[in-house]
Amino acid sequence: MLRRLSLPLLALLAVLAIAPTAQAKIAYGVGDQSPGMFSNPSWQELKLKKTRYFIHWDAIDDREQRDKADAFVKAAKAAKVKVLMHISTDDLREKKGKLPSVKQYRTKVGKLVKRYRKEGVRDWGVWNEANHKTQPTWNNPKRAAEFFVEMKKLCKGCTIVALDVLDQDGYQRYIQRWGRFAGTHGRSAKIIGIHNYSEVNRRRTSATTGIIREVRKFNKKAKFWYTETGGLARFEARGLRDYSLSRQADRTQYMFDLSKKFKSFISRLYSYNWVGIDGQGRFDAGLSNADGSPRPAYETVKKNLRDPLFIR
Repeated sequence: MLRRLSLPLLALLAVLAIAPTAQAKIAYGVGDQSPGMFSNPSWQELKLKKTRYFIHWDAIDDREQRDKADAFVKAAKAAKVKVLMHISTDDLREKKGKLPSVKQYRTKVGKLVKRYRKEGVRDWGVWNEANHKTQPTWNNPKRAAEFFVEMKKLCKGCTIVALDVLDQDGYQRYIQRWGRFAGTHGRSAKIIGIHNYSEVNRRRTSATTGIIREVRKFNKKAKFWYTETGGLARFEARGLRDYSLSRQADRTQYMFDLSKKFKSFISRLYSYNWVGIDGQGRFDAGLSNADGSPRPAYETVKKNLRDPLFIR
């Protein structure tokens, strides 16, 4: 019988064989860059308590970026919503972003931590999508590991996403190298982030299985967060050029189904994002239309939040 099982399924079974036995809950949140999300009636109806915001690593020196982050954190705080603040590049062009030195990270990110920790931000991501070519860490897992060590010092007592990876080709090698460079810090990391747009929108499980397996080779206790995922209404780079809200709703359902498959490992799920652009740009994953009205994918989210497995 085992001979007839597909290799991805066998890999999944191997991972699940060492899964924790306790049944935990999966906390759900929506990430976005606009504080307007918190005043949207449809968002308020969901009664969510978690969100995610990514910020330039050097935003402390950029008044515009600081002001945007201040407004978002202030709105989240007023809505009693917990923010995961994720450090990211200030230049999203492939292989163009500047890679900070460890000292620069310590200085500039340290000031961001100090600024927003006073506002209640206790959840931090060391570096957003570290293995993607739009990020300067894409070919330097050593620096990504060094940044994790620094973040632990900068935000003692915080919940830290130690490594955040996209489900793209080569993730195995990146995780392996990061684990070696992180050493004892990597072996004790509590949270690893996964971006699995490809899995969700292609209805697969192999990369999520692989990411978990690679991390657990050096860290058996780490939990995983889907730090960024979601059903796509449109995405040019992935061949989803046609604008389809029905497909988005279908893939949003699969996002929840995939979370259930890995419920022994996944403890948080952040979909991205709230505000759609009605298919006018290269990327559209919003749960609402540009005018604020809810999309079918929003109804899918609302339905799945009735499942006691998912908490707000």
